[in-house]
Formats: sequence, structure tokens, C-alpha cells
Amino acid sequence: MAFINYTSNIVMVKIVYYGPGLSGKTTNLRYIYEKIDSSSRGEFICMEGETGRTYFFDLLPIRAGFIREFRVNFQLMTVPGQVRYEASRRNVLMGTDGIVFVADSQEPLLASNVASLESLYRNCRLLKIDLDSLPLIFQFNKRDLEDMVTVDILNASLNPRGLPWIEAEATGGRGVFETLREIAKLTIPKVREKILGSADTSFPISYDAEKKVIPDLI
Repeated sequence: MAFINYTSNIVMVKIVYYGPGLSGKTTNLRYIYEKIDSSSRGEFICMEGETGRTYFFDLLPIRAGFIREFRVNFQLMTVPGQVRYEASRRNVLMGTDGIVFVADSQEPLLASNVASLESLYRNCRLLKIDLDSLPLIFQFNKRDLEDMVTVDILNASLNPRGLPWIEAEATGGRGVFETLREIAKLTIPKVREKILGSADTSFPISYDAEKKVIPDLI
């Protein structure tokens, strides 16, 4: 659950982008970094190899606003998509407050999406993370390609629970901030409950397309 520093009145909310290799997890964070106001984000740490593939994690801190006197900071992180980095995936998942599963919409990669989702459930079981209660949304990325499967097939294969999902083209930015807004809407009420001691699901958050910032949370 979110880390609360009552001395400095800072809340850290960890959001993990999970999915198969090259599905667009790093692209999401890079787009947010490039478009969001510089006063609202920290440095983008990208742990890539020579091939451009993440081998440990990516990290993007965002200063998102306030809940009462508490400043809320998001830590957006990605896991490596390659199977050989399974231990790294588990390390990144530890302490997460919400998960964005980034699926590759290309038809030949449907099985890779399913395998990655199975690894998510497996790693969460090992870490004793209850995915039934943890905020989880799906981003169906690369919707601009010709060899993509339908959204109905993606939902049937990956999202039988009918959780929130968003179509995206992360390289061009379509769906990127919508995804961030949706996972924030699910995680912030739980954080607010922890801080204030009461459940409050009325969390209005919107994305200012002109300023490229996430406004205050209250």
C-alpha cells in the first residue's frame, strides 16, 4: 500500500506497468515524461540495454497534487518484458498500489500477452498480492497497426473479469494519459481512505490537454 511520510506530509503511490516485451510500457512513460509539465515530474530513469529493451525497470516520478495537506507523488514503473527477467518483475511488483497491464494488439503476439498475464498472477501469488482487490486496468496498445486482433478477442483472452480497459497508440500518445487517469481514479480513493480513515470514491481527476499536467487531486 502507499507509503505515507507523516513528517514531511508526502504520500508515495506506486503504479507498475506490466506486460510482454516491446508492448509499449517504456513508451508510455517516455511520452508522459515528454509531455507533462517539467514542474510536475522528476527525472526519467530508463534501464535499457543496447537493443532498447528494458532489462530491470523504468522509473518516472510525478508530483500529482494534494490530499488535504499531503502531497501525492506517483512512482510510475515498468517491469522488463523478457521472461529471463522474472525475478526483476517480482522485485518491481513489491509494494505496488496499482497495475497497468500493457497488451500488444498484434495478432501474432496474443499468446505472449496471455503468458505475461499468467506471470503477473503467478508473481502476485508469490508476493501475497491480492489481485482481486488491487486496482488493475488493461491498456490495449498498438491499435494503429494492421495485424491487430479485435478488442473483443483481447478482452476474452485477458480480461474476462471486465476490468477497465483503454485502447492506445502509445508512440503517438493516444490513450497514454487516459490510462494514467484511469489507474489514478482507482488507486487514490484507497490512499485517501488510508490517510483520512474513511472511504471516499468521489475522486475527480482530469487531464489538462493544454498544460499537459495532472491537476490537484482535491
